[in-house]
Amino acid sequence: MLVLRPLGGFLLVVLPALACGCTSSRSQIAALESQNRTLAEQGKAQAARIENLEIHRRNIEDQLMRAEEDLALMEEQLGLERRQLANYEKQRDLVQNQVLGLVGRRAAMPAELSGRLARISRRYPSLKFDPHTGVSKLDTDILFDTGSAELKPGAEQLLVELAQVLNAPETRDLKILVAGHSDDRQVARKPARDQFDNNFDLSSERALAVASALRRLGVGEHRMAVAGFGGHQPVAPNLTPADRQKNRRVELFVMAPDAPVIGWSETTPSLY
Repeated sequence: MLVLRPLGGFLLVVLPALACGCTSSRSQIAALESQNRTLAEQGKAQAARIENLEIHRRNIEDQLMRAEEDLALMEEQLGLERRQLANYEKQRDLVQNQVLGLVGRRAAMPAELSGRLARISRRYPSLKFDPHTGVSKLDTDILFDTGSAELKPGAEQLLVELAQVLNAPETRDLKILVAGHSDDRQVARKPARDQFDNNFDLSSERALAVASALRRLGVGEHRMAVAGFGGHQPVAPNLTPADRQKNRRVELFVMAPDAPVIGWSETTPSLY
């Protein structure tokens, strides 16, 4: 115990007050330090959330950039495929004109023949008829099984009606070119692969099968010619089964007697 004079009594009063003040300050400091640590931890957590959001933002931007690049590539590929299809169509028209040997305008299709072919095509969705050119296109699926050049039994009635039209008095002088086409898939399954080395063979045999059937039904073979284009004259880009089905087809070109056709000597006498 500290004993002082009266003057020292003043000190006894002051020193306990200082001790209490120090204790209070330490408590405040401790509270402030605790609050500061809490705020620091909250700041770190907030900074971590901001960093995570920044990472997420960059990931989203990267994904968006890749998606835009993929879209650009797809658009470029689509444009390329469209240009290829346009080139295919131009080549097809060029080759067909070369095969047909047309040197002038096609002779007008007789009205009776055009009407009868149009009526048949309405009954058979697989038969497409163009009255302006006289071209009839047959979807191969109704005529042949996949990889086969043997006519299906169900194709007989369609060919019977076609033969009746082609044998009518007003159409007996018309010429017929039967052209076979395939998709771009190679013949892969047996026994078709053993029978046909390639799509040229398959498309030619299919065209020949149709021409032979028409011949048996009375269409003069001197009026007919056969061509096989394989898969080189597509009407669709061969990207889907539906596209490939469109390309597997047989076409009949019905032409006036005087239409010049390469290989028919009577229509191109200047070549012989």
